[in-house]
Amino acid sequence: MPFFSKYKNILLIFSSIILYVFFAYFLERTEFNILVSLWFLLFACFYLLMQNNEISFKTLVIIAVLFRLVFFFATPNLSQDFYRFIWDGRLLFEGLNPYVTLPENIVQQNSFPIADAEELYAGMGELNGSHYTNYPPLNQLCFFIAALFASKSIFGSVIVLRLIIILADIGILYFGKKLLEKLNLPNKNIFWYILNPFIIIEMTGNLHFEPVMLFFFMFGMYKLYQQKWILAAILIGCSISVKLIPLLFLPLFFQWFVCEKNPRKDQLMSVQAQLKTRNILRLTSFYLITILTFIILFLPFLSSTLIANYSKSVGLWFGKFEFNASFYYIFREIGYLFRGYNEIAIIGKITPILTILILMILTFFRKNTSLKQLFTAMLFALCFYYFTATTVHPWYLATPIILSVFTKYKFPIVWSLVIILSYQAYANTPWQENLWFVALEYIVVFSYIFYEIRRFRRKKLIN
Repeated sequence: MPFFSKYKNILLIFSSIILYVFFAYFLERTEFNILVSLWFLLFACFYLLMQNNEISFKTLVIIAVLFRLVFFFATPNLSQDFYRFIWDGRLLFEGLNPYVTLPENIVQQNSFPIADAEELYAGMGELNGSHYTNYPPLNQLCFFIAALFASKSIFGSVIVLRLIIILADIGILYFGKKLLEKLNLPNKNIFWYILNPFIIIEMTGNLHFEPVMLFFFMFGMYKLYQQKWILAAILIGCSISVKLIPLLFLPLFFQWFVCEKNPRKDQLMSVQAQLKTRNILRLTSFYLITILTFIILFLPFLSSTLIANYSKSVGLWFGKFEFNASFYYIFREIGYLFRGYNEIAIIGKITPILTILILMILTFFRKNTSLKQLFTAMLFALCFYYFTATTVHPWYLATPIILSVFTKYKFPIVWSLVIILSYQAYANTPWQENLWFVALEYIVVFSYIFYEIRRFRRKKLIN
């Protein structure tokens, strides 16, 4: 049996490499049937590797790096965003502020301050090029590094961006393993993120920068566990300066700071009051340091139009774009029935309010004093936001996946499997969503969520 098991693992690894090579170098986004087939085969190999307890941690690390290196010389084939990344980085390299410079205006003026401007603009598309950049400052730093090393080669820039993302994933592996060990959880759990084909393809392959955000966030959470909350606040501020998503988690830290982990019953009321006051001051300082870190990193880009341009670009995700939504599409259909037109302007304003309400409930009415409880609260808060959002791009799932690693819930892993159905939209020219595929995706996800909640509740009752 060990002999068979050994060659079974080699077969799984070799098969995965072949599938990743085909995915990286021979696949077109419009080839939906091939895309889905490769995706499910890769997930089958991933699941079997995760189920094999004979593979050592070190071997899994080598496999994860090897799978990423397959994509090293590939041009992203499922996303065009990297063209905008390179554009912004080259603007910075030339001393121009990407937050106040529209690609559309530069092209219309026929004045090209950067190399490959026309090719980059064509690659990002008119929709992207007609809006100001919405990527925070540390993300822009990554783009600048790509321009620093490859200011005249798109291919060279792609390699630099990919290397940054791979290094970030290695950092997530390092701090994720440490956190799992501190929480008395199997350190192998980190490979639900690191070895996940979704993460490898969407992040390393398609150059989405969630890993850089999550590296700072995981580093910050590890320092928070060590009670080094000032450094944790700076790191989480850096995380927000890559992607804004961690802003959503800030209210959830309330109980971690304010509530005593192991309160002593013999403490005097005056002592308890002093401790509570001290903890509230720490919480306030934590918030201030986090927000100040974010603001300070924006200062080099400060201009009279920065706030207006940036808020307008971010606001587009709430009031203009629609993709792979769940409850929003149901609300939209109800709007069509009663009002006769799309209700995105109204619904896009209501869903953030609902998210804030859920955050308040999770913050004040759910116990979040341990790190496991905190990660679970973050997972459900973020997923509620996604379930009510107007736009849920596949790469958004990176954060729920890493959060789930530290909880008993695995529905984000299932979601990462079925979210490939959203790419059916790109099989059409021009792209158009088939809502039956979207419905199938979310039926699977919600079914598995209800299954897990019911299973854990029954398990709790039995115990």
